[in-house]
Amino acid sequence: MKLHDRLDERLREFVLAQPVFFVGTAPTATDGHVNVSPKGLAGSLAILGDHRVAYLDYTASGAETIAHLRDNGRIVLMFCAFEGPPNIVRLHGTGTPVFVDSPGFDDLLTRFDTTPHPALRAVIDVSVERISDSCGFAVPLLDYQGERDLLSRHNGRRTPENLAEYQRAKNSHSIDGLPALADRPDAGVTEPPA
Repeated sequence: MKLHDRLDERLREFVLAQPVFFVGTAPTATDGHVNVSPKGLAGSLAILGDHRVAYLDYTASGAETIAHLRDNGRIVLMFCAFEGPPNIVRLHGTGTPVFVDSPGFDDLLTRFDTTPHPALRAVIDVSVERISDSCGFAVPLLDYQGERDLLSRHNGRRTPENLAEYQRAKNSHSIDGLPALADRPDAGVTEPPA
């Protein structure tokens, strides 16, 4: 393992070239569930500086990352080379969900090389405190076949009312009952799911 003092050009190129990355978060409570989420979609990651990255967060079946970030801010992003020379890059830091109605959201959105897909709920802004890479010798070689369009098609069929209802039902709280979108104006559920 090697530590890096910043996201230099080589690391930036590697990170941006990966078609998938993984996000890890955990609640403060030791009996809470650790969460790892795969992230993809071309252009959904932006490097904002030597110690800052961000990614687009879409409405999906849960909101663990948002709930954990609101609880303690801890986050790690992991990028693996599934083709070419083996490598794993991890970015540890503090993440902040910047919601679509939050100050600064529109400015953050201009930093991405893509037009957002339907049902974007936040930009996750990460202040990177630790940058490391390691060998990745055991990561398999895989062939990238292309992007899936299912999330975009699925969310593209939703009306604003249907989207708000879905977020109330599926994104209001984490599986441990932490608030995710519960107190958001567009997802106003205030009680954790049973």
